Amino acid sequence: MIDHVSLPVTNMARSKAFYAAALAPLKYSILMDFGVAVGLGADGKPDFWLGQAPAGSNPASTPVHIAFRGDSRALVDATYEAAIAAGGKDNGKPGLRTQYHPTYYGAFITDPDGHNFEIVNHCEPGTV
Repeated sequence: MIDHVSLPVTNMARSKAFYAAALAPLKYSILMDFGVAVGLGADGKPDFWLGQAPAGSNPASTPVHIAFRGDSRALVDATYEAAIAAGGKDNGKPGLRTQYHPTYYGAFITDPDGHNFEIVNHCEPGTV
């Protein structure tokens, strides 16, 4: 199951205004704003992210970020190990990412084309 997707953008203010207006009919709004990353979503869950692309880069050639939701922290760990075994490169070992929220447990892998592949679980330990 896909948890969230991130798009690189060259002008955060312009893109933020565009997507906030364009996605309003879907009841999407800006739910999180870190300046260089903005999360939009509905029902309190940011699942569409904008990220500031590096200066001078072409977002069409910038790696994409996609996150899949795991039902448990053990599944995050297992997916990370499987991805590494399949040839992915470590881009963040499994662990808590409390800067996102207190129970955000994720792992990051760079795929063979350079895209950022993530597996994440949002639950407390021992829950689904």
